[in-house]
Amino acid sequence: MLAKIKQYQTLASKEFARLKDLRTVGMLVFVAIVLLVSWSGVKAINTNYALQKQISRLQQQTAVQQLANDNLKLQNDYYNTPQYLELSARQDFGLAAPGETEWIVPQSVALAHTVALAQDAAPAAAAKVAKQSAIERHFHAWMDFFSHRSKH
Repeated sequence: MLAKIKQYQTLASKEFARLKDLRTVGMLVFVAIVLLVSWSGVKAINTNYALQKQISRLQQQTAVQQLANDNLKLQNDYYNTPQYLELSARQDFGLAAPGETEWIVPQSVALAHTVALAQDAAPAAAAKVAKQSAIERHFHAWMDFFSHRSKH
């Protein structure tokens, strides 16, 4: 047992002596420098990637804002056209062009001659479907399917 311990001690002292060797120390320092430079490079690449993403996002926001600004310029240009001024005068002040006659129609008369839109008919159709039994609804659904009719 004592012999084994002495054998390990001599082996450890040889390994320790090898660590004292200038070539081994130089190699360890070189490896440490390479690792530090590599780590610094990876951090720089990561920082550049994050900054590039931020630049891209800001460029997109700038482009969207530029489009919004262009849209507002076009809208302002439209507000300065004679067509808009005429339309605005007709709607807001009830004015007419020279030679035109303006008629004032009561709302009840105007609405009496309108056509019901699909949106107005939808509640009536829903009430009709609600009154049908489940068998009738299924039958009509299958008939619509086979005749390629759509409810939309």
